[in-house]
Amino acid sequence: MGITGTGNYFEDFQVGDAFEHVRGRTVTNMDNYLVTHMTMNTAQAHFNLPYAQQMMGGAFVERLVVGPCTIAIVVGLTSEDMSENAFMDLGMTGIGLPNPVFAGDTLYARSDVLEVRGSEERPDAGIVRYRFTGWKDGGTPVVEGERTILVKKRAYWAAADGNGGA
Repeated sequence: MGITGTGNYFEDFQVGDAFEHVRGRTVTNMDNYLVTHMTMNTAQAHFNLPYAQQMMGGAFVERLVVGPCTIAIVVGLTSEDMSENAFMDLGMTGIGLPNPVFAGDTLYARSDVLEVRGSEERPDAGIVRYRFTGWKDGGTPVVEGERTILVKKRAYWAAADGNGGA
């Protein structure tokens, strides 16, 4: 059953739809450490405070949050509306990280539907491609990209999901 609603099946998406996702998420040092070390990233600016503070002539007062952490949080913020009924990710492209993120920054997200089409392989699902944009407090953009997902069709899945075929 859908956790947050019944309006996120394939049939609910149309090209041009825009979603301003309601939740924000404050990044912690733990988020940054976990992703940095799980991915074996050895760039010290992500986990060594004195190093981060002296690099680039002292441009940063805090450790830089590693890019995959920023991407994961912003894509996660989109999931309630965009991919709660997705079977899988089909791809992500065009990812850019225009500004740094630091622990304590709160991230927000927006999604714009770019493409909606049926799946030749799965009659019970369709393909949705959307552009995600993430920003931090004050509106500074921190990540953008496109995500393509395979989403359940209501006619095949709503009853099984406990949504009564709605």
